[in-house]
Amino acid sequence: MQPSTQASNAWRVLFLLFLANLFNFFDRTIPAIINEPIRLAWNLNDFQLGLIGTVFTIVYAIAGVPLGRMADTGARRKIMGWGLMAWSGLTAVNGFAWNFWSFLLIRMGIGVGEASYAPAANSLIGDLFPAHKRARAMGIFMLGLPLGLLLAFFTVGAMVQAFDSWRAPFFIAAVPGIVLALFMFFIREPQRGAAEAVKISQAPIDKPLRRVLAIRTFWWLTLAGLTFNFATYACNAFMVPMLMRYFAVPLTEASVATGIIVGLTGLVGLTLGGWLADRIHERFERGRLLFAAVSMLIATLCTGYALLAGRIEVAVFIAVFAVGWLFSYNFYTCVYTAIQDVIEPRLRATAMALFFAGLYLLGGGLGPVVVGLLSDHFAEAAMLAEGANALSEAHKAVGLHDAMYLIPASLLLTMGFLLQAARSFGHDARTMKAGMAEGVPA
Repeated sequence: MQPSTQASNAWRVLFLLFLANLFNFFDRTIPAIINEPIRLAWNLNDFQLGLIGTVFTIVYAIAGVPLGRMADTGARRKIMGWGLMAWSGLTAVNGFAWNFWSFLLIRMGIGVGEASYAPAANSLIGDLFPAHKRARAMGIFMLGLPLGLLLAFFTVGAMVQAFDSWRAPFFIAAVPGIVLALFMFFIREPQRGAAEAVKISQAPIDKPLRRVLAIRTFWWLTLAGLTFNFATYACNAFMVPMLMRYFAVPLTEASVATGIIVGLTGLVGLTLGGWLADRIHERFERGRLLFAAVSMLIATLCTGYALLAGRIEVAVFIAVFAVGWLFSYNFYTCVYTAIQDVIEPRLRATAMALFFAGLYLLGGGLGPVVVGLLSDHFAEAAMLAEGANALSEAHKAVGLHDAMYLIPASLLLTMGFLLQAARSFGHDARTMKAGMAEGVPA
């Protein structure tokens, strides 16, 4: 295949991967938007609301490891196609849930389907684009995250209002995903390592998990991902309920405001951030990770100030928190590409599966449920402080707001882990390049 044809194919495949990523995040975000209607319908507490996100995330993390290993040895297009078909179909089934436990069970199935996608897609991008273009390519791919969130937060509330049912968004969301799944099967996959500067061996690797876990930078980046995902999943799960309770914003408006905070900011953060990360990487070996660490510091200060300010004007809260979230998006373009810089092509899907297992099992999985538990605790504390005999919506508003302080705290920890990763990055990147030549063991 000619270089121009290869490049054209790479961008076409990237666009398809981006679309699938968009629906991935759209589908998984629906429960966060309809949290309050579900809470009132089934008389749930915040711990149970957090459990909806946690159960999905834990299953996603566990299933991702074997599916990631399959992506390193099998046809990635088939793994992504069948996974997309499965999670889109089960999203429609989610609309038929008759109680809290049936809802949880279906979310577990969706978690297995979605777990098939990210490791295979990240591995494919690593083989489609050379190192100096990967941050931009990853930025475009990860635009599916903010656009998926933006589309969900801007439309799901309106769907609920139009159909007078929280079930309607599940049925609507399933259709485009099923259609898109059919296109996945026709992707032309490049050879593993096709975008590398040197030819690599195609021989199977012995003890792949051990080889990945022996890389120090990978450990620090996984810890950074754990704390970062704790913050993002807690924010996505509880921002709409907090705006509704603490600032008395109606569902549709709270959903749109959350879309601005976690979605609109990503359009700038991922496009501009990916470009900046590549430019910095060309000049400084550790530049991407240091850029990410500085971004986490800014995100910590902005989100922390917005929460500490209390009941300020809701527009001011949204603006300040959104600035922090804009900088937080630099995590994706810097960290995901840094992993590919220290992991050789034959192990990238496995590495990403392990990375996502850490992110989701201990990060995204814990974020909603820990914030939910803390919210219930602070609500009871507020009730006791007033000498009241029963929890009121005002107590629940204060409880949830105070529990959200875990978000800036987690972002600060992320910054610390990124700084540690930057210290070992140069050595691990050079080791990967030295051992990647054809016939040389990884």
